[in-house]
Amino acid sequence: MTILLGCIADDFTGATDLAGMLVKAGMRTVQLIGVPQEPAVADVDDGIDAVVVALKSRTAPVGEAVAESLDALRWLQQAGARQYYFKYCSTFDSTPRGNIGPVAEALLDALGSRFTIACPAFPANGRTIYKGHLFVGDLLLSDSGMRDHPVTPMSDANLVRVLQAQAKGRVGLVDHADVQKGGGAIRSRFQALESEGYRFAVVDALSDADLLNIGAACAGLPLVTAGSGLALGLPQAFRRAGLLAESGAADALPPTGGLRAVISGSCSIATQGQVARMRETHPAFRVDPFELACGGDVVGAALDWAASRMDKGPVLVYATAAPEEVKAVQAQLGAAQAGSLIETALAEIARGLLELGVGQLIVAGGETSGAVVKALGITGLRIGPEIDPGVPWTVAISKSSNGRPVALALKSGNFGTRDFFIKAWRFLQPSD
Repeated sequence: MTILLGCIADDFTGATDLAGMLVKAGMRTVQLIGVPQEPAVADVDDGIDAVVVALKSRTAPVGEAVAESLDALRWLQQAGARQYYFKYCSTFDSTPRGNIGPVAEALLDALGSRFTIACPAFPANGRTIYKGHLFVGDLLLSDSGMRDHPVTPMSDANLVRVLQAQAKGRVGLVDHADVQKGGGAIRSRFQALESEGYRFAVVDALSDADLLNIGAACAGLPLVTAGSGLALGLPQAFRRAGLLAESGAADALPPTGGLRAVISGSCSIATQGQVARMRETHPAFRVDPFELACGGDVVGAALDWAASRMDKGPVLVYATAAPEEVKAVQAQLGAAQAGSLIETALAEIARGLLELGVGQLIVAGGETSGAVVKALGITGLRIGPEIDPGVPWTVAISKSSNGRPVALALKSGNFGTRDFFIKAWRFLQPSD
């Protein structure tokens, strides 16, 4: 088995985001849930150009995140990948100690490489970098809703400074003046920084054209680290090298059927709007963390509620809340306990929904998605058509307990239009 691009993503929705971008650019892609135990997976060897290994390492202890990422790298090396991609969020969210810097340096060391880039830009979703500063729309990252993130608040928009606080190697900058000159100028800047002893270069990007230029410049790097936006540029580099053919069916999925449901655990501003929009027209059940903490059978109540409503259309089960509500819950229960209670409950609800006949499921939130796919025993996903930038439909490689293929959309909390939960279903091909 030989693949062109081996990717390691630090959360589940981020992995799906990246895989969807690769498919959009014409690479046939499979996403694996966790590091596979086998040397190879039959489904991966079926004309696949890229493999994305989805970890749940973004908020894990640094040592654990590094170890899991290195395990993923070793598996991808056995699969014969030509180039490697460490994917993190387009808002670069992490803790002061990591995990972006430590994981990136460990991967560089394992590959025997001295230099790589950091570029979380995703212009289609309003994430741009200028003079090393990350913007969310028109706001600096530190002025955006990410400043109130309950787990990884981001109070500094200067990516050079943020990464330097996590990394041992020096961090430099490739600014937009060089990026807009094209791949050759960017590559020359890479070489200059490496010769000066820099190990990382934060790279400015304001548009998809910039990402294409950066992708061209990265053709010779063993490792790139980025958000999913750079996935627009790397496939073109493989194509120019004659390694990737044009493909018009990279996003083809088998037809799926069954009932429909949405599970939302994200508390991001975007997801709050999506939950509010769906509640206007569809049945919705709120998961109360205080009731969970008191031992109430919230899971049973949610499934009983859903069972009598799903035959009329999609239903929503959510724990999404505004920042002030999240802070109040965390103050009484503790952030870790509150998060664990909600994730566990939503994962159990997802498993119950499939047993009730759900065959098409949307999950909002990276941590929630990770918990759900593990609870469902899903080991891999084939990547299909894009719903919104960074969010594709997928179909599980293994069938559910009822023998039906399961369609999943794993949505990062920050992604998608306000009507995402409403419009997503029309992108699926129905079964007969």
